[in-house]
Amino acid sequence: LNAQVVAGDDKVAMIKLENFGVSKPLVELANSNPQEFESEEKEISKDREKRQVQTFVYSADKDGAAYSTDPSSVQKDAGTRTPLPPIANWQGQTGGGCPPDPSGAAGPNHYIQAVNATPVRIYNKTGTPLVAAFNMGNLWSPTVANLGDPIVMYDKYADRWFLSQFGSGNKIYIAISTSPDPLGTWYTYTYTASSFPDYLKFSIWWDGYYMTANYGGKIMVFERDKMLLGLTARGFEKTFSPTFPSGFFCPMPGDADGGLPSSGTPLPVFQYTDNGWGGGATDAIKIFNFTVNWTPTTPTATVAATITIPTLSAFDSSYDPSWNDIWTPGSTGKLDGIGGVLHYRVQWRKWVGYNTAVMSWGVKLDPTSKRRSIKWVELRQNQTTLAWSVYQEGVYAPADGANRWMESIAMDDNGSIALAYCISASTTASPTQGATANISPSLRYTGRLATDPLGTMGFAETVAIAGSGTGICGGSNRWGDYAQTSMDPDGITFWYTGDYAVTGTRTRIYSFRLPTTPTGVDDIANQPAFTTFQSESMINLSASKLPSDEEMVVDLFDVTGKQINGKKVMPSGNAFQTTINVSGLSSGTYLIRVGNPNFQRVVKVFVK
Repeated sequence: LNAQVVAGDDKVAMIKLENFGVSKPLVELANSNPQEFESEEKEISKDREKRQVQTFVYSADKDGAAYSTDPSSVQKDAGTRTPLPPIANWQGQTGGGCPPDPSGAAGPNHYIQAVNATPVRIYNKTGTPLVAAFNMGNLWSPTVANLGDPIVMYDKYADRWFLSQFGSGNKIYIAISTSPDPLGTWYTYTYTASSFPDYLKFSIWWDGYYMTANYGGKIMVFERDKMLLGLTARGFEKTFSPTFPSGFFCPMPGDADGGLPSSGTPLPVFQYTDNGWGGGATDAIKIFNFTVNWTPTTPTATVAATITIPTLSAFDSSYDPSWNDIWTPGSTGKLDGIGGVLHYRVQWRKWVGYNTAVMSWGVKLDPTSKRRSIKWVELRQNQTTLAWSVYQEGVYAPADGANRWMESIAMDDNGSIALAYCISASTTASPTQGATANISPSLRYTGRLATDPLGTMGFAETVAIAGSGTGICGGSNRWGDYAQTSMDPDGITFWYTGDYAVTGTRTRIYSFRLPTTPTGVDDIANQPAFTTFQSESMINLSASKLPSDEEMVVDLFDVTGKQINGKKVMPSGNAFQTTINVSGLSSGTYLIRVGNPNFQRVVKVFVK
């Protein structure tokens, strides 16, 4: 196991910016050269060569229950609260790569999805394609190769879109839309890393776009404020020493949602550790806080002392050494359960008085059946003491003998948590897993309200799309390396993209909400409403349909997370009106955060 880093070293290694450009309008690029990407003949990704299996020194079957998943932490009974069906639900791209590895995000009017090797498509929010599918590399001039592991993000704080993929020669390609319209032009950046960035994962933070990958103790940071303006943007690598065994490993940077982290807030990078690794590892979550100083010509970065938070219950994150984990009906072959990593994203949120981080990863329920399911955790950080602790955790595994995996978790503005995932079951699995029915790889979701008993998902499981067939992709056990749940800018609608089976592998895009009413009726009409208008040097803010008359804070931030001013207001009749002084501010986009410990909304305003 790797040793811990010595805190205080601020040296970084700069990443070379090889190329910067501005693309033609995307609508012109896509429609002038329409391409066909859908194919049943899948090319198997070669990235498995870079993903050695982790070493587990101890195991539940040989060394006892201390290395197994604690049965008392498992939610065996599914929730019963009436859910809502998907709002939008359509088939996404398939592409020619195996696995598809879909990534996607929603903006005010668009949804963008990218899949491996690396077609991109832009839809409206009911699923109508707005342009032909296009290769991500076509945004660059000259065109660059399309190798894969795409990431799509919508930077709601700046109202810009973010696309990325890796390339040969250790290349990292990043594109930022020049405006809120993804059909327009894009800034394109090409960087060269010191090693190949397999399984790259990005997050949005106040001072940068942060990236981790499957090379263990290294993080990359890119100069967000410069990228948003289309300026020369620096990037660098910073080494640190997380605890991990040999093999596939990717720590996960916190990805901001809701309000932008305040200026000066260190970025937390998360990992889990498993006592089965040996070497003194325990069942825990570790946090590494990164602080960057962009002021010098060569930036500096420090990593604070490691924070270790024991989980409340034991878990077993081990997986098959040949990645054969998930039974499917009608086949003796199994699918890769993608063990060894936190799943994308680790969503970070700032509330009044505390911060949250929600995360999930795959676990083996017991050493006999080897059935796999999902462990999820909510951490909370006290904003005064800065101490992190486990607020709640659970293992979602209803007693139906099915495997659940390829999940992605997120929390909305009401504090409700959604968990979306793939499910598969086989009544002929050997050894028996107790499946009550055959389930081809399909997509489902569940969730919980903030008031539900801790560690449980209170909503009934909902089918987004039922699969058919085995899901065997290109004759291999490759299924998917990640899926993605992102939040709509409205703060309460979840968007998920992932894989399901139709003969081979398909991707799906769907959205849903978790109703706060006990009847399961969509209460969107009763959600809090905000209106703003500017009168000279004052922004007038009106709020209605608030959840209570409890005291609220009203804070104004810029798009880098710097707080400009703030006040407290006392609603009456679940409403209030107030003004915010914007005298002396530059024209541009700003963020108003309204909230208290039990509620939060972020309102975007444009100051003239």
